[in-house]
Amino acid sequence: FRIVVRDLAVPPSEAESSLAATAAQLEVLGGFPNFFGMQRFGSIRPITHVVGRHIVRGEFKEAVDAYAANPIVGEDEEAFEVRQALAASGDYGEALKAMPDVMGFEKALLNYLVRRPGDYVGALQELPFNLLMMFVHGYQSYLFNRILSERMRRGLPLNGPLEGDLVLPLAKQGLPDRDRPLAVEASNLEKMRRQVRDGKAFVSGALFGSDGVLAAGPIEEIEREVVASEGLKPEDFVVPRMPRLSSRGTRRELVAAVRGLRWAVEGTAAKLEFELSKGCYATSLLREFMKGEGQSR
Repeated sequence: FRIVVRDLAVPPSEAESSLAATAAQLEVLGGFPNFFGMQRFGSIRPITHVVGRHIVRGEFKEAVDAYAANPIVGEDEEAFEVRQALAASGDYGEALKAMPDVMGFEKALLNYLVRRPGDYVGALQELPFNLLMMFVHGYQSYLFNRILSERMRRGLPLNGPLEGDLVLPLAKQGLPDRDRPLAVEASNLEKMRRQVRDGKAFVSGALFGSDGVLAAGPIEEIEREVVASEGLKPEDFVVPRMPRLSSRGTRRELVAAVRGLRWAVEGTAAKLEFELSKGCYATSLLREFMKGEGQSR
């Protein structure tokens, strides 16, 4: 990535000090908190995980309405008004007539429901499969972000395993092996800490699903509390009426490594260069430097 941040809110000397301090913190941590960025949920309409929540719960009408209605402040004004009217009336036919052509996916949903009232599963299946899968994965990402946030809130280390943690060993291709989590126990605690410190293993958090493995000990408490707060059970991620959307779950590293980090301040702009592994978000790293809000939701 090569990124330029323009119109800095602070003087160049203060920006340089802030960048240097953040870079030093990231070096100590071994990377940055591996949050899914806002684009995972929708930058303008952050509803991807909301639709996914309804699908997992078997609430297919609510999933349709969360996608097609559900007006969000800041979106296109015409789209906002159409969604607002649909949310108030529930009249899919009238909404279909009023929707602009650019809302093609929404129109596909409503056109199906006008022809086949009440078949919300069929309506959802009018959407591309990769978009439907993104809804479920977005919900899993939302749960992961909450788990990571709570671990940080409690002051528990992200780069130092505790008893009960599950760590991901380094695979041959240089990425964490998410299919082979290793349990941290009293007997191997020091060994696991060395592995993490040397970059050969990664502390992980749950991407909750039907077969996902949860941690034990104090970390289990966090993961189970987040899952319980949503009223979830593993079997909820088996979606009988839309089986292709079922998700087994996995683990994800809590810290994302940064390679080749370079930065400079030139006038009122900051330039950053870095490399990240697949699945890690540059926006989440930039949040650490820019001190912005909203990327952990």
